[in-house]
Amino acid sequence: MNQKERFVIASVLLIVAILVGFDLFTDLKEGVIVWHIFVEGSIAVVALFGVFYILRGSFDLKHRLEKEITDFSHYKKDAEAWKMESRKYVDGLSKAIDQQLTKWNLTVAEKEVAFLLLKGMSLKEIAEIRNTAEKTARVQSMAVYSKSGLGGRSELSAFFLEDLLVPLDGEITEANEIQNRQSK
Repeated sequence: MNQKERFVIASVLLIVAILVGFDLFTDLKEGVIVWHIFVEGSIAVVALFGVFYILRGSFDLKHRLEKEITDFSHYKKDAEAWKMESRKYVDGLSKAIDQQLTKWNLTVAEKEVAFLLLKGMSLKEIAEIRNTAEKTARVQSMAVYSKSGLGGRSELSAFFLEDLLVPLDGEITEANEIQNRQSK
């Protein structure tokens, strides 16, 4: 129920309560039976309770919405700050990846495909983004793997991203032991 509907219902209930109250007042002057007064009084009380309940719900909803908006703006500011702070690192990583792709003698089209592969896009998505056939994207991705000497998408990703994840202390010694065995 939206705010306008809540206001209309609360207004109608308030009018009912006022009219019943006025009727109750005139009935008391005329000396109406007690149970009739009790029934009309109950109706007025229930109508006033309805007004209170609807208005309280509206105020609660308004305060929750304001809190959500405030929280969202804080999260948005945090996200923007993180984005600005990490931008230099992302730019540096992008440049380093581009330099490596240049070392592998990739064409401009193959570099684009390599970047899109690193972003996790499928060959179909790459073809759509680049306005080419899926077969073209497949051939260019195979050229990326061939020129780089890597076996596929996972090896391409691992080549650039492997050192970004900091291993836990126990994993560091295990990884060092594996490297020492491989180098022997």
